[in-house]
Amino acid sequence: MTTSKLGEYLRSRRARVTPPDVGLPQDGRRRVPGLRREEVAMLARISVDYYLRLEQGRERHPSPQVLDALGDALLLDDDGRLHLYRIAGMTPLPRHEGGIERADPQLLALAELWDRTPALLLGRAYDVLAANTLGRAVFPHLPPGANVLLTMFLDPSVRSFHAHWEKAAANAVAGFRFLEGARPNDPRIHEVLRTASESSREFADLWQRRDARGKSDAAKVLLHPDVGELTLRMQTFDVRSAPGQQLIVYHAQEGTRTAEALRLLGSLAATRRPAHRDDAPKRAT
Repeated sequence: MTTSKLGEYLRSRRARVTPPDVGLPQDGRRRVPGLRREEVAMLARISVDYYLRLEQGRERHPSPQVLDALGDALLLDDDGRLHLYRIAGMTPLPRHEGGIERADPQLLALAELWDRTPALLLGRAYDVLAANTLGRAVFPHLPPGANVLLTMFLDPSVRSFHAHWEKAAANAVAGFRFLEGARPNDPRIHEVLRTASESSREFADLWQRRDARGKSDAAKVLLHPDVGELTLRMQTFDVRSAPGQQLIVYHAQEGTRTAEALRLLGSLAATRRPAHRDDAPKRAT
């Protein structure tokens, strides 16, 4: 049977939606979880034959109207809809893939002013390009040059660093698929994906779920070796001067134990701060 990324994604999303989720009756036992193809077709107001061709990869160029209808039928969120459009070829892909990624020195200088706010600068394949002083203190396992996805699955210490490792791992994989959908020809993304797939069965299993979502406002609970439990909110900002790069900023509510712990980490980091280097972190692919 032929297939495509679009067909695989539709099939995986269909399996995650139950009839009651979309107002349909649960009519006894089903051989497979989720909606039937004919139910998705009915909800999207397209023919069953056309939907079948989409899942099987025999039809690869649905219209925006069909994609919108499928997004509604499968209850996709904004990230899911964007991923659907990308793999259907309905959004422009970057003109240039690969090459050297550089951290903007002005952006790094700005981040260093945030003495109570950890920050990481990630490249287009989750490579850590840079971090401010507090970011390096909060995430000692993610020095510039490390890869967030590979570290998540291949560094045993990370499992005890995240209070909810399974959730953090699933989010990392979903975020990486979202990146891969935006840059399907990027050699560094392919390299990281190949290494993770060959080295971690847990990653391979999560990758097969085909969840796709970008990093967003979320809470993380970390178990830091120096200051104990940290509860941090996360915000993600695209770097306009370097498409594909993301600035990840963490913060704690004032007056909390975490806020006090960040101040302590900042003080400790200041005493351990290495000599300043003028060269911005970079990676060649």
